[in-house]
Amino acid sequence: MSDPAASRRAWVIAGLALYSLAVAAVLLLPVSYAGIVNRIGDWLRYDVGIDWFGSGWIEFGANILMFVPLGFLLSLLFRRPWVGVVLAVVLSAVAEVAQIIIPSRQPTLRDILANTLGAALGAALAWLIVLRRGRAAARPPGATDAPPTGTTRAP
Repeated sequence: MSDPAASRRAWVIAGLALYSLAVAAVLLLPVSYAGIVNRIGDWLRYDVGIDWFGSGWIEFGANILMFVPLGFLLSLLFRRPWVGVVLAVVLSAVAEVAQIIIPSRQPTLRDILANTLGAALGAALAWLIVLRRGRAAARPPGATDAPPTGTTRAP
């Protein structure tokens, strides 16, 4: 019989490997994403009617979305959301530094902020959806976090 925890861990590691390949391609390929961002901006401006939404916000949102899976997967792997966020911040900084050598890319602190927000959102989702449920399931039936009846918690 296989260990369910080991199986889940293997799935998380496989997910991280696939995610890493996709992000490495996005971050390190010498492709200028300005054209893509401009097309999305034009679509929002001319087709949707949102003219206040500039290309900087599109890129900021894309960076947030790109790091949600990382925060989620790292939190599942280490079973602690804060570890997922801290590792994502470190990886974000490394990715931004690596972009220095790519002529068409410009590393910024704003990207690190967006990446951190995305990782924090992913970590929060992991905690809300998976980790918290797993902790609740591990409790014996009828167990709560409340103190026993007739007792008080010390201040």
